[in-house]
Amino acid sequence: MAATATKPPTVALSFFSSSLFASSSRHEIPKLISVSNRNSNSTASKSAAKPLSISCQVATIPILSFTGEKIGETFLDLKSAPPETARAVVHRGIITDLRNKRRGTASTLTRAEVRGGGRKPYPQKKTGGARRGSQRTPLRPGGGVVFGPKPKDWSIKINKKEKKLAMSTALSSATESMICVEEFGEKFEKPRTKDFIEAMARWGLDPKEKVMFLMMDVSDTVGLSSRNIGTLRMLTPRTLNLFDILNSDKLVLTPDTVDFLNGRYGAEYSEEGDDEDEEGGEVEEQEGGIEGVEVVAAEGNADATS
Repeated sequence: MAATATKPPTVALSFFSSSLFASSSRHEIPKLISVSNRNSNSTASKSAAKPLSISCQVATIPILSFTGEKIGETFLDLKSAPPETARAVVHRGIITDLRNKRRGTASTLTRAEVRGGGRKPYPQKKTGGARRGSQRTPLRPGGGVVFGPKPKDWSIKINKKEKKLAMSTALSSATESMICVEEFGEKFEKPRTKDFIEAMARWGLDPKEKVMFLMMDVSDTVGLSSRNIGTLRMLTPRTLNLFDILNSDKLVLTPDTVDFLNGRYGAEYSEEGDDEDEEGGEVEEQEGGIEGVEVVAAEGNADATS
């Protein structure tokens, strides 16, 4: 009896990178983490599904004095999404921020809206030319635009918990390039860019690199001394955003800022007021959301499971 050829089952592949945003792993080939059979029982897979777990891993950050000497260490304990969903969460957060910044005011005129063209330019017959009914046809310069842009609302919504998780995940991924500097708001007697660049050199920062300073309060002398440095961003918790975090090569914090981040994005933060979305309405169920989240505190670099 001849052997019959059987078709191998179709498999679904999912990939993830070992690091989120580290510069050393931006061009790494994604690694295969799971192979699942699509023909398997759907009810069994649903029953085996577990809620998304969020780990909190402690990262040590050195504290530098104004003269550049190491005077101690502090820690940053922030919530972080699992590696298999971290990229998706942060991507959704940054896309939401960028789309909500679009004004959507681009507009063009159709042939019905362009001024002029009310009368026929020349007689229909006895000219030897084509029959043209309007001077404002899209085929002529100055005419209407076919399928041009019109005012549009590009904004999208994101759940508060999901946006906060994206922010804390991005901060957690940047801990290797973070330093903590003691309060230096009163160290500058007068605004001077040269003095600020010399202070950056003592802290091991290159003015040619993209550096983000996160401070609770920016004094006038510090703001005026740093505003002429094109690669530097001086932010406060009110202006903190995902784009500047991901776009920076170095992040500089102060001790008060570290305490704020641990209180805002750490494991001890209460989620009671986050049942409403960013616009103040009710939370809508969205695909890829984080409904039913469990917070699991993980010590060291051990994987957290719910």
